[in-house]
Amino acid sequence: MILDLLENAHRYLVINKGFAKAVEFLLRPELKELPVGKYEIDGERVFAMVSKDMGLKKEDAFLETHEKFIDIQLVLSGTDDIGWKPKSLCNQPSGEYDPNSDLQFFTDTPNTWLSIESGEFAIFFPEDAHMPTISSGQIHKIVVKIAATE
Repeated sequence: MILDLLENAHRYLVINKGFAKAVEFLLRPELKELPVGKYEIDGERVFAMVSKDMGLKKEDAFLETHEKFIDIQLVLSGTDDIGWKPKSLCNQPSGEYDPNSDLQFFTDTPNTWLSIESGEFAIFFPEDAHMPTISSGQIHKIVVKIAATE
């Protein structure tokens, strides 16, 4: 898991081949004006989802993991309090892994909480269980999904 400011995103380009295209997308000047929806960046290897949602309460959310994708979650407005726990320490699955949605949920309690503000991003790898979209208000954010095998 990585937490940083968008202005430092270039430091992470070496992690994965898809990061360069993801960061290029996240640095678009009109980013905040993009309508809610899915945006293809590099086929199904790199794509983004823009959302504006009311936050969830901690007790109404689950930790989630992905096997195929790395998430870059950038907050555009609001505060996203994201829970985190190493996947290796999660032992309370809520159902099986769904390969179609690349999701597995866990009812474990996060070990750490990150308050992510506007202009900050977090990167979650397949080994990172995370509980996003925890807030008392609306969160405008972009999640870029990057194939973990790139």
